[in-house]
Order: sequence, then structure tokens, then C-alpha cells
Amino acid sequence: MEPQSARAILERLVAFPTVSSSSNLDIAEWIQAYLAGFGVESSLEFDETGGKAGLCALIGPRMAGGVVLSGHTDVVPVDGQEWRTDPWQVVERDGCLYGRGTCDMKGFIAAVLSEVPSMLVAPMARPVQLAFSRDEEIGCLGAPGLIARMRRSLPPASAAIIGEPTMMRVASAHKGTLALKVRVRGREAHSSMMHKGVSAVMVAARLVEWANRMNAEIRRAAAAAPAAEFDPPHTTLHVGRIRGGTAQNITAKECRFELEVRCVPGDSTARWADRFRSYARRVEAGIRKRAPEAAIKIETWFDVPPLAPEQDGLAESIARRLTGDNGTHAMSYGTEAGQFQERGYSAIVCGPGDIREAHKPNEHISIAQLAEAGAFVRGLVAELCG
Repeated sequence: MEPQSARAILERLVAFPTVSSSSNLDIAEWIQAYLAGFGVESSLEFDETGGKAGLCALIGPRMAGGVVLSGHTDVVPVDGQEWRTDPWQVVERDGCLYGRGTCDMKGFIAAVLSEVPSMLVAPMARPVQLAFSRDEEIGCLGAPGLIARMRRSLPPASAAIIGEPTMMRVASAHKGTLALKVRVRGREAHSSMMHKGVSAVMVAARLVEWANRMNAEIRRAAAAAPAAEFDPPHTTLHVGRIRGGTAQNITAKECRFELEVRCVPGDSTARWADRFRSYARRVEAGIRKRAPEAAIKIETWFDVPPLAPEQDGLAESIARRLTGDNGTHAMSYGTEAGQFQERGYSAIVCGPGDIREAHKPNEHISIAQLAEAGAFVRGLVAELCG
């Protein structure tokens, strides 16, 4: 196979509409075929349906101590967004490349894949491992299984660089994210006789108000000891969607909402899950006195660990040498970096593009950032030759 530029590969990757609600097998199989064209073996890790897959591969000597380059293949939807161009086609304008996923994060994957030929001829003493996951955008669901496959089938790597958009700055910390699906079941009654029913909507409102109280409690504590590198500098609880009830004059039989917790490193998603479940049990006990069939069901949707700063971390030291960035950067959103770190990898986030452009209509990445990512990968390959 002939080498391809990052731009050409990006055009091909963006053409796959890998919204998380759809299969990503087309893009995974294309990447697998691209690697095979250079003689690189890769393997797919499928989800339980067989309709989605992550991909992992090793380039270089089959030995421990390599570096993982990690990215996700799925993107967020474009429905309802006002795009000036076709979101599934790369369009160049004013030094930028427009298209869904150009920034988050097919640009990084394209930069990595474009350097595969140079990896193959470099006398690397330690390997590069590739990890391209599924379902990151809906809760980092694909990385744990992919990491498990890598740990079973590949030599242990020492560091993981997750190429989420940071403008090629080195981010050493991000918040963890817990999402809980909450379903409240009440009892219907005419609202003029509401004492004979249980309004699931009003019960849900009590649970949402608990989150408001916790936010106030957290802010008071954070005023004394803020996690200053984050914005906001503390853990947050949020409800973005709630649905319930059938009519204005009927006590609602059912109400559903999702509770999101974004934890700073050092805080614990498990602690907040326990606190919320404990409060919900007390509320449930009260409503069952009036309606024994009433209930509050809580399901963990996803639980993504934070990325904590590492003391003399290998991934951070590599990324800082390659970028020259000595600043302190932390992100309030989550990535798969925390999942790599939780499983024993030194991890860092560093990739091309501006996160402020991600998920928006007319998403784009600058051509200069794409080139900078390629230079970063070439620098890493040179370091692995040392």
C-alpha cells in the first residue's frame, strides 16, 4: 500500500458516519485493512451485539515498555445542527478542515495512521500500540473491553497518550463522570385527591433538589480548598433531562431522569452514588407508606474514573519533551485516560484541535494542528528508537 497523508486519511475517516447510535464496523474494518496493507496485524474487540468494535495493534518489537496511542472512532450526532457544509465530507476553508469528527477525534487517528509507514522502518527499541475504541461519546463504554484485550494479547505498555483535542497541550488531569438513570414509580389519582396517590414527578423533584443541596454544600467546601486547575474547581451534580406524567390533573405514575456527577480527582464517584442511593432509599420508604407499589429504581449508566496527576509520570514526561509544554492543564470533561490509568498505565491527554469546536455544528481542526500532531507522532517514534 502507498503511504497516505493525514489529510487524505481524515477525509476517508470522516466519510464514515460513526454516530454512537449506529455501527462503527465500517471504519474499524477500513482501519484494519489499511494496517494490513502495510503488513500490520490488528484485532477487533466487539461489543455484545457484534455490531460495534474497537481495534488494537502493535507496531515494532513485541516487547514490554511501549507507548499506546489511543483515540475513539465514534462521533456525536449532527441532527438539528445547522451545518454550512456536508458534515460527512471534509471541506477546507481558511486554513481549517471542516467535518464531523475532524477535531473530536478522527484528526488524531488520521495523524497516527499516516505515520505507520515511518514506524515500520524506524529501528524502534520499544513498540507503539494503537487503541481505537468504540462508544466513547456515550460514556467511554468501549475502552475497558479494548484495554482488557490489549492486556491479554499484547506485551504490557508503560504509557498511554490519549489524543483528545487539547491544542497539543499536555493535560495531566480530568474529572471523572458518573451517570445514573433514575426511575420513580408512583400511584395515579385525580389531582383533587392527590393524597390518595403518589406523584412520581414530585418525588423526582425531591431527588433533583437533593442534587441542588449537594452542589451548595460542595461549593462551600471548595471555597476553602478548591481544585484550582479545574473550571469549576470542584465536583458538580447535574440533571439535564426529566420526563414524567400524563396530564396536569393526574398524579404522575412514572417519572425518569438522569443524574450526572463530575468528580475532581481525589473525590469518588462511588461515594456520590452511595450518598444518592441512601437518600433515595429514605424517600422510597416514605412513599411506600402511602402506596406499597411505589418505588425508586437507580441504574448505573456509566462510571468513568478521573485522571489524576502523576508524580513523575512517564506519559507526562514523554509528552512534555515532545511538545515543549510545561504548563498545568486540567479538563472538566472526561476521557478514556482515566480508564487506562486505573488499569495500570501512566496516562496523559494530548491531541490536536480545540475542544471548544467539538460537538458543535461546523466542527473543524486547523491544518496546522493536524501537522503538529504528525510531528508529535514522529517525535515519539524517534524517542522509542533511543
